[in-house]
Amino acid sequence: MTTSDLQLVLTSRDARGLVTLTLNRPDAFNALSEALMSALQQELDNLATDDSVSVVVIAAAGKAFCAGHDLREMRAQPSHSYYQALFKQCARLMMRIQKFPVPVIARVQGIATAAGCQLVAMCDLAVAASNARFAVSGVNLGLFCSTPGVALSRNLGRKAAFEMLVTGEFISAQKALAEGLVNRVAEPDQLDAELARLVDNILAKPRAAITLGKSLFYRQLENGIEAAYLDAAQTMACNMMDDSAVEGVQAFIEKRPPNWQRGAPMSQS
Repeated sequence: MTTSDLQLVLTSRDARGLVTLTLNRPDAFNALSEALMSALQQELDNLATDDSVSVVVIAAAGKAFCAGHDLREMRAQPSHSYYQALFKQCARLMMRIQKFPVPVIARVQGIATAAGCQLVAMCDLAVAASNARFAVSGVNLGLFCSTPGVALSRNLGRKAAFEMLVTGEFISAQKALAEGLVNRVAEPDQLDAELARLVDNILAKPRAAITLGKSLFYRQLENGIEAAYLDAAQTMACNMMDDSAVEGVQAFIEKRPPNWQRGAPMSQS
């Protein structure tokens, strides 16, 4: 079976109103291709009007939660307009999660990098395996993770978020817990049990109260996030056209160290 034959998002639900959406590109570490983002967006859009849904879990098949955007796909169409559209699509998906009427929980195993880390941050809650690791590593490729930075800066303290963004270094699940990126950490064989405890707690509460409370929580807290995403998406689109990012991404694809001398600052016109 080829990747194109796979159902990119697997959906399951129980009688209590718990829906699990599983990212299903395990061979690609669940990288957010355009098709995967579209599939997840469609599932969330459909579920948003279903009053029987009380909790959504975003999980992932395979060894990794999500390795960020699909860099091969991104480099196949190197134009500013394409990158603008791509990051706008991603921002729309992230905002769909925040505006979803009930809690959305990330179930994290393996790595969550770049836009994958952004996805964790944008979920209302997150439960991680103790061996999970998190990074916004685009800067290592010459691409500052501007759009993930919008989510990180609204979850972590400013200095902790900025350190992740400028170093590209991984942090452990325990560090992510301490910094506020995830809510709970469990040993890998206890991940589902810990997730179930959180889900059961939420399901025990009135859906109407949770829905009202979530809407208010972000309405009073997130002043200007859409404008921030628009700005960050523009920045990332410009950044993707820069020689240093072109070289960094290409080196990643070719599995070699980047030759930064090939990259030069983008000319100002």
